[in-house]
Amino acid sequence: MWKNCVSKMSRKRDVESGERTLYPSMLENPQLRWSFIRKVYSIITFQLLLTIAVASVVVFVPPVAHFFVSSTHGLVIYIVLIFVPFITLCPLYYYRQKHPLNYFLLLIFNVTLAFPIGLTCAFVSGKVILESVILTTAVVFSLTLYTFWAARRGHDFSFLGPFLFGALLVLVIFAFIQILFPLGKVSHMVYGCLASIIFCGYIVYDTDNLIKRFSYDDYIWASVSLYLDIINLFLSLLTIFRATN
Repeated sequence: MWKNCVSKMSRKRDVESGERTLYPSMLENPQLRWSFIRKVYSIITFQLLLTIAVASVVVFVPPVAHFFVSSTHGLVIYIVLIFVPFITLCPLYYYRQKHPLNYFLLLIFNVTLAFPIGLTCAFVSGKVILESVILTTAVVFSLTLYTFWAARRGHDFSFLGPFLFGALLVLVIFAFIQILFPLGKVSHMVYGCLASIIFCGYIVYDTDNLIKRFSYDDYIWASVSLYLDIINLFLSLLTIFRATN
């Protein structure tokens, strides 16, 4: 009787301390994995707040957006800012485990990516931005809870990787076709809907990797993966609402 009480109290303390397993047959220490997850989501929160801060400056200070779209120098800087985040991803991946260089590269990646996002929002109505933010928040929160719930019940989403990569290639080709041969609002809506579905899948896939596969030293790359999923989902929803307004 006494042993049973001690055992129940011990299990209760394990749950309260965050040591419960995240999925069946989990071999690693649950407490270490929970600490890793909390660290990743803390970094993502910082990334999103920094993006909001930089984008808000671009949106609410008209001379900034005007400089980028009305002058040759501004246009050149804008084009550079579009490519810098993609260029930064290479050294960021290579040095993702080298502290503090990984944080410095992450900061460059975040700031340079926030400017194009801000310029995109600068020419969209506040109503459309608010609708996109609310829906993005609801979808990300729901999919994250669902993935943790599904993982605890033994579901695995690693099979989504090849399908999502193939779908992303189709999306990129479709975007290039859109640039060369504009097809109007309907095609923008179709593009936005397809992109939203694909990045919803990526949120589930990368959250599943966060729970099971990312190593503890890959906190930067895990954060970048989920951050990009969230930002791309927001931009996809922004495309849909902009096409319907």
